[in-house]
Amino acid sequence: MFAIVDIAGFQEKVSEGEKIRVPLLSEEAGKKVTFKNVFLVSKSDSDVNIGTPFVSGATVEAKVLEHGKAKKIRVFKMKRRKRYRRVKGHRQDFSDIEITGIKVGAVKKEVNAGEK
Repeated sequence: MFAIVDIAGFQEKVSEGEKIRVPLLSEEAGKKVTFKNVFLVSKSDSDVNIGTPFVSGATVEAKVLEHGKAKKIRVFKMKRRKRYRRVKGHRQDFSDIEITGIKVGAVKKEVNAGEK
């Protein structure tokens, strides 16, 4: 079973027990967090729920393991023959999370205006 969920503005494919690194979340380490913006839930190849845009009643629960900073990257700018050189560094903040559960509520079938 897996789901595609919106975490901090990025679409991530997650499954239960998986540990992933995402952009910094505001929750403290050790706390649980619930993501409600689930785009797709797949229980098997034949049982797939696709949202429009989100699957109603589906949530993904996770536990925040730790926060940190990634390795430093160097950003170098240069213009040839002009004596212009600039070096900047950047370290991206991140959160490590572990997916603890994927819950799917009752899926409502939509009735078209023509059908009743």
